Amino acid sequence: MAKIDFGGTIEEVITSEEFTLEKAQKVLENETVAVLGYGVQGPGQALNMKDNGIKVIVGQREGSPSWDLAVADGFVPGETLFPLEEAAKRATVIQYLVSDAGQVATWPMLKTCLNPGDALYFSHGFGVTYKAQTGIVPPEDVDVILVAPKGSGKTVRRNFLAGSGINSSYAVFQDHTGRAKERTLALGVAIGSGYLFPTTFEKEVYSDLTGERGVLMGCLAGVMEAQYDILRKNGHSPSEAFNETVEELTQSLIRLVAENGMDWMFGNCSTTAQRGALDWRGKFKEAVVPVFDELYESVKSGNEARIVLEANSRDDYRDRLNEELREIGESEMWRAGKSVRALRPENRNG
Repeated sequence: MAKIDFGGTIEEVITSEEFTLEKAQKVLENETVAVLGYGVQGPGQALNMKDNGIKVIVGQREGSPSWDLAVADGFVPGETLFPLEEAAKRATVIQYLVSDAGQVATWPMLKTCLNPGDALYFSHGFGVTYKAQTGIVPPEDVDVILVAPKGSGKTVRRNFLAGSGINSSYAVFQDHTGRAKERTLALGVAIGSGYLFPTTFEKEVYSDLTGERGVLMGCLAGVMEAQYDILRKNGHSPSEAFNETVEELTQSLIRLVAENGMDWMFGNCSTTAQRGALDWRGKFKEAVVPVFDELYESVKSGNEARIVLEANSRDDYRDRLNEELREIGESEMWRAGKSVRALRPENRNG
């Protein structure tokens, strides 16, 4: 393990130097890994493992679009692609990557497929942490482990193909075989993680749900909408409002943050921008801290889990979701975004 100083806090993280791909291949050489679910995380993790020489099969509902996608990606029905239950029975490591609501629905079937010594792998702590609501209580004679990439499944694959990788957290909830940790790290390396940092199932789901509802998605969307609306209300054109709210952030500034941090981005902007950002940073933080406190408590209490499971279990869930997404996509702000993106040189010249 590498000991890294994260701003005064020492963490032990795993990199490919400490746990090489060759070591991961050795640990997994006698395992059959079944990726159950070929929707969000499934394709990236399955394809990366396949490319890294791991024996991978996919479990997916026959006749679904995801089944067809798996076939298009090279998985062969009856050889490396099976219905969920059959794939689970064939595996020694089951990567349970169906949706959280899907896990609730399929758990009664899956638990009958687990054999002593198998590894039950999650990429989200939701099902196990909120077991009172999900009913997911793994048997005592299997390893229960987690590798959670800090990004979408598409990014897991893109970064792998680009030769980089995406950072992932890892956890061991239950070690029946005595090999749970090495299995976890081997799988983390095999799916293409940039580095792996330790967590628990509980901490993973608390941080993940907070992040998705907060800075990564919910907060980001809300703050963008607020600034765009204020600019439009004060007479700015859609193009100007969108460029100042979204385009400059995504195409310029956030890339500077990714390179060397927020301070470096501030240091490479005009002195006028620096002064304004430093003066207003504290005001925005003070304004949103109460919202984040409320959000974290809602996650910790299980209220957010309840909302998710209730919403996803409705027969008309997909229709409702599509309507909510349509409202966002057809708003003036994101219609302006579509027009702005079309004007980028690479899109005009392509």
